[in-house]
Amino acid sequence: MKLQGKTALITGASKGIGRAIALAFAAEGADIAATARNEGELASLREAVTGLGRRCSVIAVDLAEAGAAERIYRSAHDALGDIHILVNNAGIGSSASPRPVSDYDDAFWHRVLLVNLTVPYLLIRQILPEMLTRKQGRIINVASIVGKVGLVHGAAYAASKHGLLGLTRTLALEVTSSGVTVNAICPGPVHSLVADIRLAHDAARTGRSLEEIERGATLLGRRLEPDEVSPLAVYLASDDAAAMSGQSINIDGGVLMAV
Repeated sequence: MKLQGKTALITGASKGIGRAIALAFAAEGADIAATARNEGELASLREAVTGLGRRCSVIAVDLAEAGAAERIYRSAHDALGDIHILVNNAGIGSSASPRPVSDYDDAFWHRVLLVNLTVPYLLIRQILPEMLTRKQGRIINVASIVGKVGLVHGAAYAASKHGLLGLTRTLALEVTSSGVTVNAICPGPVHSLVADIRLAHDAARTGRSLEEIERGATLLGRRLEPDEVSPLAVYLASDDAAAMSGQSINIDGGVLMAV
């Protein structure tokens, strides 16, 4: 029970990596405040978390809405009290509008940067004061290996994840001596419906089959599963990681090693 007595706020928690992290945290004793847009998926998560004996507050919200960060924080704090762990996981991928920069959609650019970078900053601004007062806290930003390399037809996503790593490192420099750690997880290709769409785009773009794209996604010959990412989040959220801050940790099946 590495997170006994802790409360975690997790964005994008209704599916994929976010859901896996929420359930892994609950299994380690944490209460969960979860945000996403889909109320049905949030209800399913709440049932699963309470089935593990933990409290769960859900907040259905579109992070692109004005004032979303403040509403999320107030709702989570009112329901569960102090927030000890913040996981900025929600994001918009490139699959929603993959295209070259020369033909990019300006509105899509602004929405991706807002949700993937500005909202994490705004949530940190909401939660950080209580962490500094308490002299303890964990901030975990779910970035991507695309935060370290480029992504063809994915400029907004790549830029947002590069920015998220910059925010992670800068904040760590500013607060780690106060007992708050700030780290980023950089997953490689993960199994999800959104990623399926991106793989289909890459298959069409390169003339390769989906099966070939899938096998070449990582050195493992497959994509990662969300449950393979969540144990790292548990470690970073726990007291075991008190000496780790400012890091961007790859969990990518060897992708960047082979670049």
